[in-house]
Amino acid sequence: MTDETAAQPATPVAVIRRATAADVAGIVAMIADDQLGATRESVDDLTPYLKAFKAIESDPNQVLVVAERNGDLIGTLQLTIIPGLSRRGSSRGLVEAVRVAASARGSGLGTTLMEWAVEESRNRGCTLVQLTSDKTRTEAHRFYERLGFTNSHEGFKLKLS
Repeated sequence: MTDETAAQPATPVAVIRRATAADVAGIVAMIADDQLGATRESVDDLTPYLKAFKAIESDPNQVLVVAERNGDLIGTLQLTIIPGLSRRGSSRGLVEAVRVAASARGSGLGTTLMEWAVEESRNRGCTLVQLTSDKTRTEAHRFYERLGFTNSHEGFKLKLS
């Protein structure tokens, strides 16, 4: 093995960048590609997703990013910055819709995305990063705990029609 070969990463590094409208179909496909998303999402009509994208894009407290490798979308997450009065008026980062494409799972991309979200939250003055994860996603829970997150709260949701 030459020094040049040894210096090459096993997998090319992903670029994390803000999502564009052109990325919406790929993002929706990643969100739909699991047991929960498959029952809620559809790439057949992107109209509601494009409307949501415009709202996200126009809000300075929303950051929707994608991870791209060799021109392929392989990951995504949405970071919301929430200003608040609690914790002495501090802001918090809320991480949502973390997805890694099936082809990139197990490559460390999820860790890279979450590290990006934590650093971006820190850069925006947040004192806390939080997320929710469906109770059935036990592997995801272990993943977040390995990253230093604690399962400190019970989450509640009320589905609206």
